[in-house]
Amino acid sequence: MDNKEVKSAIEKIVVPKEKVFDAIDKGLKMSGQGRKIKKKKVLAGSAAAAALLGITIASGFVNPTMNKVLANTPLIGGIFQEFNDSMGVELANQDAVTELNQSLTKNGVTVKLTSAYFDGNVVSITGFVDEDVEKGHNEKGEVSFDVNFEHNKGDHDPWLNGKSNDIKKVENGYNFQWKMVYPYKSFKENFTLPITIHNINGIKGEWNFDIPIQQEKNRTLAINQEQGYPEDEVKIRIKEILTAKASSSLIYETVEKYKGDDIYIKAVDNKGKVYRFGDGTLLDESEQEDGYQSTMRREMTKLNSDISSLTFYPQLSAADPKAQQLLNIKSFTLKSTRFNLGLQVNDVTQKGEKLVIDYQLTGLPKNLSKGKLETINHNLKYLFWLVDKEYLTKIDPENPWPPKNHGIPFNKVKMIDKATAHFQSTFDLNGEERIENFKLENTMLLFDFSSFVPAKELKPFTVVLPVENE
Repeated sequence: MDNKEVKSAIEKIVVPKEKVFDAIDKGLKMSGQGRKIKKKKVLAGSAAAAALLGITIASGFVNPTMNKVLANTPLIGGIFQEFNDSMGVELANQDAVTELNQSLTKNGVTVKLTSAYFDGNVVSITGFVDEDVEKGHNEKGEVSFDVNFEHNKGDHDPWLNGKSNDIKKVENGYNFQWKMVYPYKSFKENFTLPITIHNINGIKGEWNFDIPIQQEKNRTLAINQEQGYPEDEVKIRIKEILTAKASSSLIYETVEKYKGDDIYIKAVDNKGKVYRFGDGTLLDESEQEDGYQSTMRREMTKLNSDISSLTFYPQLSAADPKAQQLLNIKSFTLKSTRFNLGLQVNDVTQKGEKLVIDYQLTGLPKNLSKGKLETINHNLKYLFWLVDKEYLTKIDPENPWPPKNHGIPFNKVKMIDKATAHFQSTFDLNGEERIENFKLENTMLLFDFSSFVPAKELKPFTVVLPVENE
């Protein structure tokens, strides 16, 4: 099934859009209140599809083959079945999961770590926290950990970049799974990972663990094949594929003219199997004469050993610097740096603790479908930032987010007229995200045009796979 067929199939699926968008909103707002990871931009048209995948997993849908595998899983694999972790299930079947029995009680809350695995580019830790955690600040059924690894502190812990969390209510407490992307260039096959949980649901404690992590040496396929796209000023070099017990990792290099552009890839082997790619580790980045160079190691589906070639299907997701305007005037026009898109602001009005911006989008394709308009309407909630002009330089370019108490990243959107792409955005000046001592003449409006530009499909290319080096 190609991209067009997938898009067509997704568009025919009836989904509760309001619930989907509400779930996305909740996730984005929760990430804004806690730790930040390097932000991926919201791509117009992709939010509903991404949410559909989440609904499929959450609903417990697993294909018949996977159900058969799960039925034969040993006891330790039960928790991976609970979290729909097919990699964990396969590793449990291969006796490649380390069973743990480390337990600590602090301030009445007991945490027990139960298993660990390291495969390819992924490290998993599972555990249990007892129901006394419900005495904390979170709502019942919600569990959040303030955690660091290897004695790192705060958001600068490399293990937090791409870390995922999953929680399941069980008798007398909650099971949880953390999945982390291995953050370093070179692999240690056996090492100890120190873990410090600073608080859980606001309950302080300092739960400290030392977890043994191990995996067998990855097998390596050296490729080193380059594909250039002169029209888009992009180059891709497939360097090598590492294969572990249940997964593989692709190491590849990109060179792009514009900083912030992203290359997304999928691959299909010569027998028709589609390979999906997960989170990755940035191994190196630098500015060279021919552009911005990055080297990534990205998790992928385990490479079949009996294939001879892989065809890669790249997509280019273009970045555009945020347009800026000081709100010392009531009407103005912003233009995209790279694309024929604009924002015509008709009026800026402060009404007590609310700021209302009336505007029209220009340069959008004509006759947009109802679904695309709904997605644009939804995405506009996050495309405006209000930032105290004195704090613009304090935004971390590697982890961009408005400074606490000096920025507002969310708004409520109202569509005024579909035909003219006329909207209003209302900002709560006294909400959880706010600007202290707010004054229009001291506030900068930032707007992100890049989410209106769909990813561009680049010409696929094929690499012939060499014989594996053991």
